[in-house]
Amino acid sequence: MPQLARTPYDGSKQPFSIGLAPIDEGRWFEPDEHLIGELDEKNALLRDRTDLVFRAEPGTEDAQAEVLDRVSTFLVDRYPERFRRDGDGIVIADDGRRIVGGGEPPLMTAARLVQDDLVVMRPAGPEGYRLVAAALCFPSSWSLAERFGASLDALHHNVPGYGERLAVRMKRIFDGLKAGVIVERLNWSIYPDDELHHPESKERPRDWFGRDRNAFVRVERQTLRRLPVSGDMLFTIRILVDPFAAFERNPDGARLAASLRDQILSLDPDQLRYKNLHEHRDLVAGELARIAELAR
Repeated sequence: MPQLARTPYDGSKQPFSIGLAPIDEGRWFEPDEHLIGELDEKNALLRDRTDLVFRAEPGTEDAQAEVLDRVSTFLVDRYPERFRRDGDGIVIADDGRRIVGGGEPPLMTAARLVQDDLVVMRPAGPEGYRLVAAALCFPSSWSLAERFGASLDALHHNVPGYGERLAVRMKRIFDGLKAGVIVERLNWSIYPDDELHHPESKERPRDWFGRDRNAFVRVERQTLRRLPVSGDMLFTIRILVDPFAAFERNPDGARLAASLRDQILSLDPDQLRYKNLHEHRDLVAGELARIAELAR
């Protein structure tokens, strides 16, 4: 996927809004040229840090198997030049690897096929949906170990405005989403590196603009769909990271950099703190202004 392929800061949507929109099923997963490298990183995390990146409650096995079946069928049908069935496995043509189920939880096997993280949310009565299974290798500053089993509201309790503005709408979306419909949303954050695996707290200080003045826009592409057999919800998260330097190389870079700067400057103190920009807002905004001027 080219740099700046997803730009939720372009002015079309405001930060801290739900912003879900239906998409065609053919866009559910979008493997790109980084597929093998990111799958290798996933495999290493699943092998070496299993407890950190994978959790599943007993009783979720059927839902996990449903995810594996739907993900593998989608990839083979949508991208036959890259994915093909071979007996009880899936072969990825990029490097010939064969992914075979059995011997591990099905959700873990599914995670080895896509660059996205996979999260299963289950209806749980009055408390709403709960996180009951996840392969979360590339979190954006949150810990699966800390959040596992949490309700939808608990997962978002520290999002500014969630309780006052968004909680009721999120419940309606989860309750009303029909099987066969896929919705997508995008959000952005700013990081001082391009690493995908960030399980630390959002509140951890970040070393902004080191010697090389590096900064990166981290975009989360999220999709949500209901699993028709189990009735659970599958939440997918794909991480896309673009260096600030990409604005200078993009024909629309000046406008995009300026729009991101404007969104940062529009955030209130709680929103800045959530995005870990409360101490660095002016520094980051100034760098974007400089880039926007250069990119004109």
